[in-house]
Amino acid sequence: MSITKEEELTGMQRASEVVAVILKRMTAFAKPGMTTKELDNFGAGLFKEFGAKSAPNLAYGFPGWTCISVNNEFCHGIPTDRTILRDGDLVNIDVSAEVGGYWSDNGGSFVLGPDTNGHQQLVDASKQILKKAISNIKGGVRISDIGFLIESEARKRGYKVIKNLNGHGIGRHLHEEPSEIANYRDRSNTRRFKKNSVVAIETFISTRSSLAVETGDGWTTVGDKGGFMAQHEHTIVVTDGAPIILTASNDIWA
Repeated sequence: MSITKEEELTGMQRASEVVAVILKRMTAFAKPGMTTKELDNFGAGLFKEFGAKSAPNLAYGFPGWTCISVNNEFCHGIPTDRTILRDGDLVNIDVSAEVGGYWSDNGGSFVLGPDTNGHQQLVDASKQILKKAISNIKGGVRISDIGFLIESEARKRGYKVIKNLNGHGIGRHLHEEPSEIANYRDRSNTRRFKKNSVVAIETFISTRSSLAVETGDGWTTVGDKGGFMAQHEHTIVVTDGAPIILTASNDIWA
């Protein structure tokens, strides 16, 4: 969406604050021995507390309040009673919601407890690359140039990017135009970021794979060549200068 009046900005700020707080509190709540379903149920209580609706459930019928992916799962993991969190796990929580007619989205990967499996470097790379990408976004910048920046920064660190997962426009719906804000230079994409537009910028930084493929449950994805992936995401408003980071209170950069 494009912000054209104050009430739209206020609505996006409210929805974004809700998803940011839910992500932050779910991340803090995650503990070894807990199932991903228990973690999602905790999130469900927060959604109800804030009067929010789960965006993936509302838009696509996703079987959970939030997407929780663990270890070799890349994204869209279904919360279940079978997945038990353990020290050293690479965990990703993606929280998106509709609040009062406005939609916002954010996500973050983190290592649960001690970094016994050596995932922290990947997590840190994803955070740093997202920060650099967002700092370079303003009205008139080519979307493909930000994709090139993300992939270049990943390669410098010895990582790959997932080419079939993208950031996207957001606001009145979960996914809006521009629908494909890729993590690489898509030369066919000649569009530019527009001032006052609202977009969800995501990194998908991988150790081995370049594509995400669905598993048998129809939702969860893993890498086409295996490995691990870290994702971080903010919803922002594009300006003529520094973007307004609507989901900043999730503290993924803290």
